Amino acid sequence: MFDRFKGKKQQDESQLQPEAASIPEEKGNGSEEASSSKTGWLSRFKKGLQKTRQNLSGRLESLIKHSDRIDDDFWDEVEEILIQADVGVETSLELVNKVRQEVKKQKLQEPEQVLELIRQEAADMLKLEESSELCFSEDGPSVILVVGVNGAGKTTSIAKLAYQFKQQDKRVLLAAGDTFRAAAIDQLQIWADRIGVDLIKHQEGADPGAVVFDALNAARARRADCLIIDTAGRLQNKTNLMKEISKVRKIIEREIPGAPHEVLLVLDATTGQNAISQAKVFTEATGVSGIILTKLDGTAKGGIVLAIARELQIPVKFIGIGEGMEDLKPFAADMFAAALFDRSAEEE
Repeated sequence: MFDRFKGKKQQDESQLQPEAASIPEEKGNGSEEASSSKTGWLSRFKKGLQKTRQNLSGRLESLIKHSDRIDDDFWDEVEEILIQADVGVETSLELVNKVRQEVKKQKLQEPEQVLELIRQEAADMLKLEESSELCFSEDGPSVILVVGVNGAGKTTSIAKLAYQFKQQDKRVLLAAGDTFRAAAIDQLQIWADRIGVDLIKHQEGADPGAVVFDALNAARARRADCLIIDTAGRLQNKTNLMKEISKVRKIIEREIPGAPHEVLLVLDATTGQNAISQAKVFTEATGVSGIILTKLDGTAKGGIVLAIARELQIPVKFIGIGEGMEDLKPFAADMFAAALFDRSAEEE
């Protein structure tokens, strides 16, 4: 749905054509269909990580195949492979040090025994104390503030979330908080119409805080289960943008105690280490409770997930792999690590 626009990713989000995407037809509720859907997603998930898997585990396997001993040169090669997969220098060094300690502890001597240890350590690194599950309000609307730079897939991720929440029989309301681009408002309206949810919006150039205030009141009046708020993403005007997002958050906190229940940062996996810098900026401005990592199927830099977990200590809550409305899924550390190092997936 959204990755077909990858070739034009440098263009503004306003040039995306959401009407080209299809929304799946409603399916039955049988266990057989549910099982088939799960199997289909796992297959797409592994396929989506193919580029990263080839860049990471493929090269590690090649190194292991051509190594006859575990020595300093071997570990240097492992570090280089991890760094080139955008795992990050510090994260790569930490991961290798932990694996080296385990190799020494178990008195391993064969290079073939190292790959599984790397997978295990990677999975452990991805398991943070903070839950990767969304936090929902038990009383009143759950407010999800979505932030991120233009072009990362913010609006389309909002659409996917709204669609999936609606499939769960939740009453969903959207708010067009990016008032600086008329196209952003129009795009969100198209998605709202296609999904079948309401959108609270003002005219281009309106005060984002006013939009959010109206949306909060509408969410309560309409007894919405979930309010998802879009925001501007003009990182080139960083100071004003961060002030604006901070103001929006204060309005939310004032109007609904305990909200926002989630602040989700949308990051484009294809940007690699630049995603870390973006995350630090947004975390300082508004606090980020979770990350949506998009376009994983379009990059060999999927190792950035490890860097995000280790350096930022912010849980990845959703990952986007594929073009469908259902191809935004909750993140699972074990499944991700397994798919990242499962070379048998290349044969599926």
